[in-house]
Amino acid sequence: MRPWGVFTLGTALLGVAACTTPPPRAPSREGALSTEQFRNLMQTVADGWNEGNSRKSANCFSEGAIYMEPPDAQFYEGRESLYEFFGGKQQPPSPGRMTWHHVLFDEAAQVGAGEYTYQGNRRYHGIVMVRVRAGKIDRWREYQQPSTLNWTEFTGKSHF
Repeated sequence: MRPWGVFTLGTALLGVAACTTPPPRAPSREGALSTEQFRNLMQTVADGWNEGNSRKSANCFSEGAIYMEPPDAQFYEGRESLYEFFGGKQQPPSPGRMTWHHVLFDEAAQVGAGEYTYQGNRRYHGIVMVRVRAGKIDRWREYQQPSTLNWTEFTGKSHF
């Protein structure tokens, strides 16, 4: 065996070991969320929308939160602005229906994502990127597509 062959095999084995070893846990930071807490936060946003409870959803966001659909198709800044957008005191006549299909979270970065279906006046399938600060949603950036299809039809052969 050539000397570089040993190096290549050794490098490959180290690479395999690195892929199977879980990453170290992030150091504890005050206000930082765990993956489970992030999932609960995202579900609380959905529950508020599903119940027609604008305050419940808005309270998941920081005072200075930014909520947008690039490039500014929707743009809201601040918890109270979001409260009004979500229905405010009037509450929506019929609540929307938000369903999370997948929710992911990077504890070290305090950044997560969710794949969803929202049914209000129209049905949307989308993905949202979220940054959390001090236990609240500080940034919400969503990309969505209107569709008459259900989730399984919409995702087609890529469904999982």
